[in-house]
Amino acid sequence: MSNYYFAIVGATDNPLYETEIVPSSRSSAFIDSNRQRDDHKHLNQFIIHAALDVVEEYQWNTQAMYLKSIDRFNEFYVSCFVTAGSVKFMLLHDQKSEDSIKTFFTEVYELYIKVLMNPFYEKNTTITNPSFDNRIKLIARRFL
Repeated sequence: MSNYYFAIVGATDNPLYETEIVPSSRSSAFIDSNRQRDDHKHLNQFIIHAALDVVEEYQWNTQAMYLKSIDRFNEFYVSCFVTAGSVKFMLLHDQKSEDSIKTFFTEVYELYIKVLMNPFYEKNTTITNPSFDNRIKLIARRFL
């Protein structure tokens, strides 16, 4: 089983949303202390942040929204999906399964469009809706 870290990065490289997706069977055994969890979270943020430069190189050389696996750090891969508004969906994972990741990104994109259509949401601000978080984790469970 693998674990995933998903982040939505705004057009100005500001974090809009982030979550760590851990399979339910490993959620209690995956990390045993809060200190290690914080260190792990910061490492994931660092890897995603470091891959942003690579994303910007790729996004101007292709018309595709799904950029596939764009970077690698040790045993982790970084996959990216860029919207028309330059918002980046970034997934840190340790197994390559391009088809399921592309489907995951497509479903998340549809969910993100619904958030953008909400009149109470300001563009490029943090997404704090608990329903959005639950739906992301449900989509991840289904496709990843």
